[in-house]
Amino acid sequence: MENLDYLEDLTDEQLNAEMRMKNLMWTVSGNYKLDTKLDAGAYKRSKYIAMYDAIRQGAFDRFFDRDAFGMYILKKIYYGADEKALTSLAQLVVDEASWYKLLPERPGVREVRRQAFEYLLDSCFASLNETLPGKIQLVLIRGELTGDWAAEKKLSDAVDLIRACRNYGGTFSLIWTLDRIYNSVIDKGFVKNHGDLWFVLDTPLEDMKEMNWRDFLGEEAAAERMEELLSQIEEKVTAFNPDEAPKEPEGGGSQTEKGGKRVVVVDAAAAAKMYTYIEKNYGKSYLSEAEQDYMNRRLCKGVHSDCLLYYTEGIVNAPVLVNAQYVRAKQHVANNQRAFINSHNLVNRNVELMTAALKQALFLRSQTERLTADHGTVIPNRLWRVGRTEDPGKLFYMMTKSLSNDYAIGILMDGSGSQHDRQAAVAIQAYIIADSLSNVGIPHAVSSFCTFWDYTVMQKFRGWDDPKEKDRKILEFQTSANNRDGLAIRAAGFSLASRPEANKILIVLSDGRPNDIIVNRPGSRNPQPYYGDIGVNDTAFEIRRLREAGVSVLGVFTGIESDLPAEQKIFGRDFAYIRDIRNFSKVVSRYIVRLMEQDTGEV
Repeated sequence: MENLDYLEDLTDEQLNAEMRMKNLMWTVSGNYKLDTKLDAGAYKRSKYIAMYDAIRQGAFDRFFDRDAFGMYILKKIYYGADEKALTSLAQLVVDEASWYKLLPERPGVREVRRQAFEYLLDSCFASLNETLPGKIQLVLIRGELTGDWAAEKKLSDAVDLIRACRNYGGTFSLIWTLDRIYNSVIDKGFVKNHGDLWFVLDTPLEDMKEMNWRDFLGEEAAAERMEELLSQIEEKVTAFNPDEAPKEPEGGGSQTEKGGKRVVVVDAAAAAKMYTYIEKNYGKSYLSEAEQDYMNRRLCKGVHSDCLLYYTEGIVNAPVLVNAQYVRAKQHVANNQRAFINSHNLVNRNVELMTAALKQALFLRSQTERLTADHGTVIPNRLWRVGRTEDPGKLFYMMTKSLSNDYAIGILMDGSGSQHDRQAAVAIQAYIIADSLSNVGIPHAVSSFCTFWDYTVMQKFRGWDDPKEKDRKILEFQTSANNRDGLAIRAAGFSLASRPEANKILIVLSDGRPNDIIVNRPGSRNPQPYYGDIGVNDTAFEIRRLREAGVSVLGVFTGIESDLPAEQKIFGRDFAYIRDIRNFSKVVSRYIVRLMEQDTGEV
């Protein structure tokens, strides 16, 4: 019988849950010596997660060789494979192969699995959507819940390989599948740089015992530790819970995708919990209920008629509770600050150059010029014309400024998950602009946007009347979920319109990829699909509408080159593409100054 000494540290409630899970796992596997630690806390969060975890581990032990599978993973990591990505993909392969083999004799496992998947979709969508293995898992979850398996080719190819595991009878087939997916999705250069599957499997254990494993699991390499390392790998592979699963589920549903249209189907009870979920994961709103209702009625129209806006200063500043999202947000802030410090000199240089360019532009606009007029100050040397000529012309002059020098500038950052890899860079770029505007005294506000379920979340980092010190709060920028660009730009334009300044500019930092999940709620109309040309055209329309109202809009492109055509369609000629941050101030300043030099009297 296994060693259960660690159970002494559990509470009575946890102990009971642990023993129920253990009994289920042993019953499924038929192996009462199976020594795998289960997460007793998972039972409190979701009994279906806990039950399915136990079922899957038992099934994997019964039908496959867990030691052989774990040893392959250990060897793959020995040659430099990404441990987290590899074990995450391994979980998906193990799951697909194990549960299906158990299904004929235990048909109830299908319902337990479905309930567990609904919990994951609700509670872990944001964290799963941040990684490639997580995105593959979301496609698998969506497919199981709705029967729709559509996805981009890179994901669908991996999903097809994983689903084929249902028909495999041996452990080597699972190893082959996992190796193929990792080499094609995570590290395409692995075979060339390290060797193929046969080379990895042929690695002698003696070679591995000489490796320093401290970078892998914090333990020294020694022959007597190999068994423990293998055990830890097996636990990572068979554990069902994502590393950062939140403690409490809020809402629930399933996701479908048809012809590019992505839809989340949510029942009425889950829809009622949406606001609470948003509040817990994005921070409390700084608007009253009446103010939020007004903004939604005022702005959520047309293609956005069944959408909602949510205004917050972020979970770091206005948390409801310290949950997984709060901890993750603090980590993102620390990463941004670290990147900022590492590029401090470069940032300061960019701020200095942009400040100088803005000062020069404002100086030129503030210059006065002398204009002849029919009233004002007399021009003495023209008085002789009076009574001597039929048309004496204008005999007065007035001094006037060439153009208005009164500005308000809004900065809006795309905070969707597609910006995840560029998160720190986008935050630093916005900071450079904001700090330069502070230096020349131009009122400005900074916010970001992302969309989850019905809600487009508008996070404020700096208000119009805030002091220069608030510019540093931009480093709290983080990315998640999706993006309904048109609605966010409409909301930012509405804020600009309330300003008294004569000249208004909106600067949008985005990747040119509007893309939003649609929520299908019972008893209500649903937002139109928002992706591809539909999203691009709507965003471009909102920008044209702002320009027609006298607001200049500048796009700062933060995406990849393949998305440049969409960015050009959205912003026209007024967008800046920065390939190297060392040139950021020069490129963006040139565009802003060009807007300031317009002689129309409107900006």
